[in-house]
Amino acid sequence: MRHSGTRPRVVVAGLGDSGVLTALRLARPADVVGISAKPGLVSGQELGIRLSRPQDWARDYWVPFDRFRGLDGVRTVHGTLTGVDLDARKVFARNGDDVTTSEPYDVLVIATGVRNGFWRRPDLQSADEVRADLMDRHRRLAAAGSVLVIGGGAAAVSSAANLARTWPDKSISLYFPGERALTGHHPRVWQRISRLLTDAGVRLHPAHRAVLPDSCDDITDAPVQWSTGQPPASADAVLWAIGRVAPNTDWLPAELLDDDGFVRVTPELRVPGHRGVFAIGDVAATDPLRSSARNRADGLLARNIRAELAGRPLKAYRPATRRWGSVLGAQPEGLEVFTPGGQAVRFPAWSIERILQPWIVRRGIYRGVRENPPLDQRRN
Repeated sequence: MRHSGTRPRVVVAGLGDSGVLTALRLARPADVVGISAKPGLVSGQELGIRLSRPQDWARDYWVPFDRFRGLDGVRTVHGTLTGVDLDARKVFARNGDDVTTSEPYDVLVIATGVRNGFWRRPDLQSADEVRADLMDRHRRLAAAGSVLVIGGGAAAVSSAANLARTWPDKSISLYFPGERALTGHHPRVWQRISRLLTDAGVRLHPAHRAVLPDSCDDITDAPVQWSTGQPPASADAVLWAIGRVAPNTDWLPAELLDDDGFVRVTPELRVPGHRGVFAIGDVAATDPLRSSARNRADGLLARNIRAELAGRPLKAYRPATRRWGSVLGAQPEGLEVFTPGGQAVRFPAWSIERILQPWIVRRGIYRGVRENPPLDQRRN
């Protein structure tokens, strides 16, 4: 099962949040190659902060790969995945010059995530293109006098709250299809967040299910129609955060996928019938919430990969039954993180700057992160 050399070769296909964490875990015991369409970690987290405070978002959620100390021994390939030969154990990727290369593997980790709106796309991008994309959407919303946010998940709720707090003079409305938003969270979470939204001036509109236009993957300005019978609503900008995700699995054979196109996995995060092939994150069909993307399953996966290479038993991943974590992201007064039971754990602002980010996140979770350059200095 092992290519030439004393250490196994692991290819991590996709270096988003889950892929980077997995690569960091495996960098010492294996020769790791990571393939990414982006020039660094461009996280899909915290859409509200990304749109309203792009400088703050880029500091923590857009990190060039050479800033991660733990990836110093990892070779990164900047390209889009085009296919895999499961028998020959090779992955194929195409770079910006339209040249296709192959990467052999002993272990393949599929971590290509999902497409969702304009903030999660698998397009090949340079650092300049990532920066331009980030600033274009920010300026579009900054220029709008009124904004409709469509959706009932955390991305929509966070966007409405952060837009309202950054631009208190704007008219911000949140429309969602149920009687409450955040239905994947404990009901206590919405009780708390709905009060914060109202205090920030966000107008809440429950029981509004939008008729989806031909294209809702970007900010639009046409009136929104409702299948639930209410009159149309309009604003200068309409932000669609409806959670309509599609897995980035076009490069994979159909035999690996379930009916919705996600990668089938066993409880051990292994792809059935293919030794040495694993999947993690939003692309992996672990459970209805695909929760391995948010529950630090990278540690379990790295352990299982080492166990499989050594012929030891693998451990099963136990998914969470509810969504948990931060909803609004870090605010000037601090951060609230919700447990699966709906309790809020509060971190004051000073602890985020002095403890949470430098010690727990950058040093603990990411194993050391060099200082990021300011957003206006991100260049190829």
